Formats: sequence, C-alpha cells, structure tokens
Amino acid sequence: MENGTRRIPTGVSDFDTMIQGGFPAGSVILLIGDVGAGQREFAYTSVSKLAIVKEEPEMFEFMLGHTCNKEDLPENIFYISFSKAADDIIGEVKAAFNESFYKALKTQMKFRDFSRTYFRNSIVPVKWSGDGSSLFSKRSTVPLLESLVNFLDDNAENSLVIIDSLTDLVISKQVDIIELATLLRGMQRQAKKWRGIIYLLMTKNIVDREKEILLEDSVDGVLVFEWTHTHRSSSRRRHMYVEEFTSLLPHLEAERIARFNTEINSTSGFVVINTINI
Repeated sequence: MENGTRRIPTGVSDFDTMIQGGFPAGSVILLIGDVGAGQREFAYTSVSKLAIVKEEPEMFEFMLGHTCNKEDLPENIFYISFSKAADDIIGEVKAAFNESFYKALKTQMKFRDFSRTYFRNSIVPVKWSGDGSSLFSKRSTVPLLESLVNFLDDNAENSLVIIDSLTDLVISKQVDIIELATLLRGMQRQAKKWRGIIYLLMTKNIVDREKEILLEDSVDGVLVFEWTHTHRSSSRRRHMYVEEFTSLLPHLEAERIARFNTEINSTSGFVVINTINI
C-alpha cells in the first residue's frame, strides 16, 4: 500500500509486484484482447487465487506474493454472465487449471446468470437460456442494463466482480452503445464508493475502433491482451500491456516497462514471464 491507497491483488503475483500490490480499490478495468490472448484466463486466475486464499488463509503469500496485504482482499467474489451458465464457467476452469482453482471457485464464487434476460425477444427459447422447462416460460421484463445496475447496487460493495462480457452487450439489440458507455461512466463513479474491483471482459474488433475508444474512455483502466508473431518462426506469443490507467502508467513508465510477455499454464493460470522494456 502506497500513500494510504488500498490495492486489491490481481492474483498474478509478478504483475502485482510491479504495480505495488494490485489495482487501486474502486477501479473499473476493461480487459480487452484478441480471441484467446489471455483476458479470460487473467480473470479466471484472479478469481481462483483470491478464492483459494479466502478458503485457505495460510496460502496467502504462496498464491499472492509478498507485496499484497491480507486486509485488502475483497469480501465477496461475483461472476456475472449474460450468455454462459455457471457450470460452463466452472467447467472451463476445471479443464484448464489445477484442481485447487476449481474447488475454491465452487465454494467461494457467487454466480449471477442474466441469460434469460439477455436472450429475451430473441430466437433462443427459454429452455435453452435457463432452467425453464417450457418454451413459453416468462422472461424478466426488466431491461438488461437496469437488471445489471440493480445487481451491482446490491452486491458490488467491497467485492471483486467479473462482468462477462461487454462483447455480449455490444452485439445485443437490447443495448445501445452510447447508453452502455454512459452506464460505464456511472459505474466508474459509483465504484469509488463500492471500494472493490470490477473487471469487464471484451473481445477486440467486435465493434469499430471509434466505439472501442468510447468504451475504453469510460473506465479507469484498460489492459490489452494480444497475440504476436516472431520474425524467425511461425509460433505466436501472448503479450499484455496497460493501455490506460492513470494511477499505474507513471510507475510502469518510470521502470521503462512497455509490455509483458505472458503465458497460461495449468498449474499457475495466467503468468507474467518477463517484461519488454521501452
């Protein structure tokens, strides 16, 4: 903690060390990237390692490193989805990572599925988007973004919240992108009172760059995940860089850090291997 600022760990310990213990509490952070470049795995790693520490406090330093403070952990972990079921999320974690990730999420993460509201007025039948057995079961009449706002108002205080995903929202006929950007600005403001962390997942190039910039400008921080090719081989590597984050960029630039080499493995999840200097 620096200058009295509470920092909530990301769970990616080498990255947390570089950003002095984690992200400032009250931040809304966009994780945007190429398909499969690591933004989802970053989120899975974060919620899994914090869940393990909540379940087994003695694992704190092993999971989160030495720069984080136990007092700074969020009280609750929420995963919000618009199109995926809880079992699908848990199943992906179980298949990709070690068993401790999966077990901790099963007991420590609270899941909110908005798929019934998301697929309202679409061709998708209710029995595909929820646990209803009838094609004619009623869906919620509350607008999707209003439902999201109500949930956050009731639950986001001192919590880590994953919203999966903005991609679902920007392609939905229910959601106007200007209204979505306005909501994010309001969320950014309110998050300072909630004192937790909100991660927003999004895939690059789903909307045009102008709309991406509009969304990026509506949050506190933007982490970009990308695939890059090397000149000497056909292999690809994953990289991550901080595109925007007022409270973090000056520190990274002082250390001349341009971006991070990353990898994903079954034992540790999302890992920062090393840094690429300016």
